Amino acid sequence: MKRPKVLILVLSLVLFFSLTLTACAKTQTEQINTDSSTDTGAHKSTSGEITVYTALEDEQVTAYLEAFNAKYPDIKVNIVRDSTGIVTAKLLAEADNIQADLVWGTAASSLLVLEDKNLLAPYAPNGVEGVLPQFKSGKDIPTWVGIDVWETAIIVNTDECARLGIEVPTSYDDLLKPEYEGLIVMSNPSSSGTGYLTVNGILQLKGEEAGWEYLRQLHNNIAQYVHSGSKPSKMAASGECAIGISFGYAGIQRVEEGAPVQVVFPKEGSGWDLEANALMNKKEINGAALTFLDWAISDEAMNLYKENYPIISTGKGGTYKGFEGMNPIDQLLDIDLTTAAANREDVLAQWASEFDSKSAPKT
Repeated sequence: MKRPKVLILVLSLVLFFSLTLTACAKTQTEQINTDSSTDTGAHKSTSGEITVYTALEDEQVTAYLEAFNAKYPDIKVNIVRDSTGIVTAKLLAEADNIQADLVWGTAASSLLVLEDKNLLAPYAPNGVEGVLPQFKSGKDIPTWVGIDVWETAIIVNTDECARLGIEVPTSYDDLLKPEYEGLIVMSNPSSSGTGYLTVNGILQLKGEEAGWEYLRQLHNNIAQYVHSGSKPSKMAASGECAIGISFGYAGIQRVEEGAPVQVVFPKEGSGWDLEANALMNKKEINGAALTFLDWAISDEAMNLYKENYPIISTGKGGTYKGFEGMNPIDQLLDIDLTTAAANREDVLAQWASEFDSKSAPKT
């Protein structure tokens, strides 16, 4: 008489454990499927080898990678580093045979060009909700995420100005004064993100017609256009030129090195762009690339970025070293990055046709 009760008990236990295991398996599957926050089907990995294209400064890459390697020693990171324009051109040229797994710290305006050509894969890194909306892709699953902002700055060698008997310029308009003829070095916008953000800033500040006329007048005072965003600051620091149109961090670095330079942010406001990260749209997504992109917007990484930049994409900037007496966000011009990306080819073509005669040879 007791056997049916025992049988019912056994069947109940079997059913209970079966449902429990099914639920656990379902939960684990859901965790795996949502773990990567991407529709590529890739899953994260803490080992492997990745190729990273970047326009971050060499010394920044070294410091940042040291922190990443300490946390993920089993991921080998192969860095391909160049100026923004060259990185962008390389990525476009490799569109049919993508070599990079991800882009790290390259102008958002350039990434928008790559996005338009379907070269970026959607990916939402862990912590992306902490990035301000204006500093990341507006798509449901972002195609790029910003890390820091860099802006136009005028780096002036004060010793040279004193020797030549000229005043330190404080604005874009000052740079047109005849006493600066042949004394200014600027980044080439075709090869340098700093050059492009400066040109784009002037065009958006003054309007297209007046902006191009300004650039023509500025051209009269330019000694050379160089293929690096930081090089004009270095040339000003060494006395190779009196004035370098560069970016804020580069100038402040020269000050810290003891060079006789003053960093001037133009009183009209600075052109700017956003250094950002993106996953490349490859047939096979490298899981270690997802891990890197997670780390690249982590608190650890953001704390490193803010040592160099007063504006980071979370809005929680650094100590503002070199920006005493000013709010760096207030210094930024009202820039539309989408317009900057959409107009990029036309702007660069016109710029080259009018001004490329003073460009330094490409090495």
